[in-house]
Amino acid sequence: MKIILDTHIFLWALSEPDRLTDKHRFELEALSNIVYVSSISIAELMIKSSIGKLKVDFDPIEMVKESGFELLDFTAKDAFYLKELPFHHKDPFDRMIICQGLNNKIKIMTNDSKFESYDCKLV
Repeated sequence: MKIILDTHIFLWALSEPDRLTDKHRFELEALSNIVYVSSISIAELMIKSSIGKLKVDFDPIEMVKESGFELLDFTAKDAFYLKELPFHHKDPFDRMIICQGLNNKIKIMTNDSKFESYDCKLV
């Protein structure tokens, strides 16, 4: 299975794995899964760090590689889905991750219940 991590799941996997559900931990550790961190999550971390909302004292790209995850670039085709995406969720970073999941037919791992309002597949 292919999985895109929501930004908070990526952070929890790195520093607070006890916050992950048993199912999330199982799927992250399953060797048959391909786990992606979106370029949108990297952008979110860098923006929040630059405005002092989040302390990022590590290289997230390096941590993606060290964790055995893969980077997934946000494409123009992903962005196309934003036009028709309902506004159940106003967070632009989450909306873009949802579009990536929809366009690429990849499940999303999140604890954000607002994602359930969309047609995206969740883990």
